[in-house]
Formats: sequence, structure tokens, C-alpha cells
Amino acid sequence: MISSAHSTTVDQPPVIEARGVTVAYANGHVALRDASFSLGGGTICGLVGINGSGKSTLFKAIMGFVVPAAGSVLIDGAPVAKAHRRAKVAYVPQSEDVDWSFPVSVWDVALMGRYGSMGFLRIARAEDKRLAMQALEQVGVADLRNRQIGELSGGQRKRVFLARALAQGARIILLDEPFTGVDVRTEAAIIALLERLRSDGCTVLVSTHNLGSVPRFCDRVVIINRTVLAAGPTATTFTRDNLAMAFGGALRRLRVDHTDIPGASCNELTVLTDDENALIMGDDGLPAANEPLQGEGDGAGRGVRR
Repeated sequence: MISSAHSTTVDQPPVIEARGVTVAYANGHVALRDASFSLGGGTICGLVGINGSGKSTLFKAIMGFVVPAAGSVLIDGAPVAKAHRRAKVAYVPQSEDVDWSFPVSVWDVALMGRYGSMGFLRIARAEDKRLAMQALEQVGVADLRNRQIGELSGGQRKRVFLARALAQGARIILLDEPFTGVDVRTEAAIIALLERLRSDGCTVLVSTHNLGSVPRFCDRVVIINRTVLAAGPTATTFTRDNLAMAFGGALRRLRVDHTDIPGASCNELTVLTDDENALIMGDDGLPAANEPLQGEGDGAGRGVRR
């Protein structure tokens, strides 16, 4: 059953609203077609889909980097361009979208989050510096502020760009694959920070392949494959059927029956994975309790336990 594509109520107007968004590139490729969903405040929403499903394109439409061929995106009821002039939206890009050889320090990156509040010459005021340092402290990298960004590990780089978003003071934060290439401890730290932002009323949209973590920290999901296939509360939308519709044969699937009489079992588990953190689902087609195994090193110790 496909959930409603709208997640807000009469009492809570949408913070992000996509209305029939279609994005086509100059070569004629239609990356996204008639995509619709909406999100209110105080939520963490997982954006889930295979590579090439349109996740990054949807982010670009929300950020105003691409103009939809049809449909529209509204931020707090206003057009995207107006919302960005007010610095309402912060964006944490994928690692491959950043030139890590560019000579810029951790401190410089954090201060970039304050550019929208600075004058034409971008001279940082005392308040800008205070907020940049506060953001670095929040993500636990203040001691690295004088290091070049290219010298850091993958997890540290993700934290620095999250600090830039926090320094901006935006109430809407988009994160594109924030858990790729980070260790379990960094992932847990990022999730804890996102949960605090949700408690403060922020809207967080997270693109991720890390299926096993989605039920642990996302209260809503948008499942996408060139259009929005399903959107709504995680408990009712992040189901085996909806994931199968989105991923097709792209997921590895292992079915485990842990009773002595398979034919009479009502305790069958399905393990879904695209080679990141696996998702365990019960025989009702809904996520079971997924927790990461502890490990060391970037990308080490990925897994689930029940």
C-alpha cells in the first residue's frame, strides 16, 4: 500500500513542499517526473532510492540549483529563490562534490556558513566567529579548526560541513549521503546531532543508502525512483513492498527462518542490503529493531544485530 505523499496537517503548514516536480536536463534526460511530497517542522525524513533514482536532483531542485521543467518547490510557502535569500536552507553535499585539494581550513569552512549574514566584503563580525566556533564545538571538531580540510578523514570532513550548515542558522537542513565512508561512531554522533535539531523544531531531509539506520532515527521517509513512489511515517511507509518497488533487484535479500519447523514459522526474517548497513524486516514486512555493530575505522563494523 503506497502511503500518502503528504506529511503535514491542517495545523502544521508545510516547511518543504514539492508539487509535481519534473526536472529534465539539456540532453533530454528526465531525472525526476511529477514528484510530490511535503514535510512539516521538527522532523527527520529519510530520502531513499537506488543510485540514479533522482535523489540528488530533488535536492538540487530544493536548493534552486536546477529549475523544474514543470511543477514547483515551496519553502515555508515561498518560492525557492526567496527562501534562499533568507538563508532558510543549508546543504551538506556528498564528498565527491567537494574539491578536497582546495586550500581552505576547517575554520574557513565553518565561517562560510555565515556568508549570508556578512556584508559585501565578507568581513566576519564577532558574532559570526562565535557562531562558527559554536558549530565546530557542536560537531566535535573545534580542535581541528586550523587544519586544512583535505587533511581530514572522511568522517571529520562530514562533521565540518555539518558545522557550516549549523553556523548558517538554517531551520531546514539537507544532507546528501552523510554516512558514506564514515565509521560507526561518527554515524552515531551525526544521528544524535540530527535528533537534537529535530527536537529544536528543524526539518532535516537525509538522502541515504544506509537502510538499516533509517528506522532508528527517521520519523518519516520519502521513497523515490524517478518519482515519489511513497511518502509518510516510517512505521507505515518503510515497508518491504515499498522498498521492493523502489529498488527492484538492486538489493541483496536473505530470508532467514529461525524456527525448527519452517512451514509453520511466523518468525521469518528478511535481510535487505545494498552493501551498506543492512535492514532486518520481520514476517509482517516492517523493520525489526536495527542497531549497528560496533567497529573501528571508517566503514568498519557495519552490520545489524537483533
